[in-house]
Amino acid sequence: MDLPSISVVIPTHGRPELLMRCLCAVIDQSYPANRFEIVVVEDGGPGDAEQVVRGLQERHPGARLQYLAVEQGGPGAARNAGLRYASGDLIAFTDDDTIPDRCWLYEGARALQEGADAASGRTVVPLSDDPTDAEANVQSLERATFPTCNVFVKRDWLERVGSFDPRFKRAYREDSDLEFRLLDAGARVARANDAVVVHPPRPERPFASLRQRRNQFYDALLYRKHPRRFRATIRANPPIRYYAITLAQAGSFAAAVLGRPRVALLTTAIWATLSGRFFVRRARGRSQTPDHLAELALTSVLIPPLAVFWRLRGAWAFRVPFL
Repeated sequence: MDLPSISVVIPTHGRPELLMRCLCAVIDQSYPANRFEIVVVEDGGPGDAEQVVRGLQERHPGARLQYLAVEQGGPGAARNAGLRYASGDLIAFTDDDTIPDRCWLYEGARALQEGADAASGRTVVPLSDDPTDAEANVQSLERATFPTCNVFVKRDWLERVGSFDPRFKRAYREDSDLEFRLLDAGARVARANDAVVVHPPRPERPFASLRQRRNQFYDALLYRKHPRRFRATIRANPPIRYYAITLAQAGSFAAAVLGRPRVALLTTAIWATLSGRFFVRRARGRSQTPDHLAELALTSVLIPPLAVFWRLRGAWAFRVPFL
């Protein structure tokens, strides 16, 4: 086929070793080197990513490798900056912690050449036999319909729908928002299962699951923009378990403060039962080391109220009735 020009846009922040690994895989693509460019956008740069790019430019003078530094605004805003710089007819997105297959660009371009306006590739998340909770959470990328670690979009469609919404400050739901806007505009979004990227889980600091609760703030924004699609594809109903655990926890403390020992005992029993079931569900199929189990037990108590807080804070910030 007549190969279109492609711009690969990669946002990055504070992960030079992973960025090096990713860029080496993209540079080594089977796609003709004169038909694609790589635009690295350092969110909050200039920083270590600039040295990575400059070093690879010297080692691979034939590669069309560009570097941009932008004020920190999240991956969506960084991708938008890369798009303004990009020159390709097709835009490919991946993240700095992926390893694209050598035929990734070729297979993504083929999907768009065969009639799609946008396409999502296949993301593979390799896990050990006993993954931690944080590692297993990354595996959800294998089920995502349009993850920006592995998507291709025709440039004119990105211009038509307005690319990424910069209000999504974290790497969360900005991809779903773009997918929904493309679909609402009538774009044909396909699967390109032969366009593969490997996304190994990266090491996380302890209690990563608590920090991830902030993501739920942006669920409210996505719901405000696309209520019907959110309920159909993201979550049909509110997380009743979180609300039940939070209410039981609040009731237990309130009863204790008000000197109602029987009520306190009842609500504490409900809280402990619901939290225990939540812990058992999370621990199933996960690492059984004592440290990890202790972290799961503690976070099973803390996750529900944190999740409820961020959901309600998002509902308030975006003025939407979102539970």
